[in-house]
Amino acid sequence: MNSPARGRFITLEGGEGTGKSTLQAALKSRLEEQGIDVVLTREPGGTPRAEAIRALVLNPPGGKPFSPLAEALLMNAARSEHLDGLIRPALAAGKWVICDRFSDSTRVYQGVSGDVAPIVLLDLEAHVVGSTRPDLTLILDAPVGVAHERRAARAGALDVFEKRDIDFHQAVRLAFSEIARHEPERCQLLDASRSAADVADAAWKAVSSRLALAALKS
Repeated sequence: MNSPARGRFITLEGGEGTGKSTLQAALKSRLEEQGIDVVLTREPGGTPRAEAIRALVLNPPGGKPFSPLAEALLMNAARSEHLDGLIRPALAAGKWVICDRFSDSTRVYQGVSGDVAPIVLLDLEAHVVGSTRPDLTLILDAPVGVAHERRAARAGALDVFEKRDIDFHQAVRLAFSEIARHEPERCQLLDASRSAADVADAAWKAVSSRLALAALKS
């Protein structure tokens, strides 16, 4: 009996309030219309132990953030659990995985402070991620002011990253854009200031063309 073909791995990246969760749901719906089995997940998180690390990082005890290096180590610990416990088994079973954030977010969020050298972050990524790299990364880009208004409209308390100042969020936006510029074979930058429907259409076009799936409807 032949084993199923490996599934596809799509990651969604971008700053706070750029619409990653909304796009994730839209892509799942379109892929399922094609008969594709889709798994939605997020980082940090995705498995019970990784979710426990998420709670620790996003809402640290005492309200004081961890150092960027400690954050990077915790994010990679959660990622290791996530990969072994969910992502790799799903891909091996032929399922498509769409993950809200992945290793690019660690490069950006723990790198923009300047306290963690890029070579350290990339070395950690190489050890943890190994060959399980995204087939496609969609980077949602929106002006910081637009993203801030969207965050303000959401219910619930802000996490440790959402609370940071405008300069931090601007640096995050620029860092994601740089990743898209340096890795165009993997990354597609999307204008996330548009309506959710327009962003979903643009993302679907990227999925259809970049993953060479002619059978998918445009």
